[in-house]
Amino acid sequence: MELMPSSEELSILLVEPSSTQQKIIRRALEDAGARHLYFADSVKSAIYAIKENEPDLIVSAMYLPDGTAETLITLIKKNPDTEHINFMLVSSERNRQQLETLRQAGVIAILPKPFEMKDLQRAINATLDLSMEQEIDLELIDPHEMQVLLVDDSRLAQKHITRVLESMGIVNIDVAANGADAITLMNDESYDLVITDYNMPEMDGIEFTHTIRMTEHLSHIPILMVASNADQPQLANITQEGVDAICDKVFEPETLRVLLHNILD
Repeated sequence: MELMPSSEELSILLVEPSSTQQKIIRRALEDAGARHLYFADSVKSAIYAIKENEPDLIVSAMYLPDGTAETLITLIKKNPDTEHINFMLVSSERNRQQLETLRQAGVIAILPKPFEMKDLQRAINATLDLSMEQEIDLELIDPHEMQVLLVDDSRLAQKHITRVLESMGIVNIDVAANGADAITLMNDESYDLVITDYNMPEMDGIEFTHTIRMTEHLSHIPILMVASNADQPQLANITQEGVDAICDKVFEPETLRVLLHNILD
């Protein structure tokens, strides 16, 4: 069995314009075991640093002199050469709309200022988890033979979730941008699992779930819903709508692995 790499092996780029905050976060990263740290203070300098020495993880503030974390992550995730780089936000920002693009893009963590060491360590562990392939162990089905339908209107989210699934050995993944397109696919193909977003155009996650559960030849398929804020009041009783499990869109690979174990085994 391949051993999990350690935090000492990670290359981390810290993007923070405040020298004080940079020192605080640097100290926390070092306390968490990080040894290969690089620094930038703007979007421009971060892009240059990535070209010079590609990191495993970017830890960024929200607001930078020449843009925001959204600017930076969009540039990274839309470039095929850098889209695999993990991204973590450290910010006191609480505006849900401001954070939405980052959630959609597949950040591995959004940490507040100040943050707790256990949360930082979990984000580092998530980066380590994604850096190696760790096939999910299921009793009832071979992950390589699973047929998964991923339904999400965000291309960045599609890429991130696909990457996490592939790291678990799940490689047969079809993608749809909304529930209506997904139902069309489901009438032509057979799937072992559906992973769906909550907020989508044309047919949202709830309506999509209802349609599956009311369609005889589809009603047995397990459904995992991924939502930007899975703890919202309107999602509290989501399992009553026919969803087998719900997961926050900022999730760790291990969280998804456990949920899939529960759903599929």
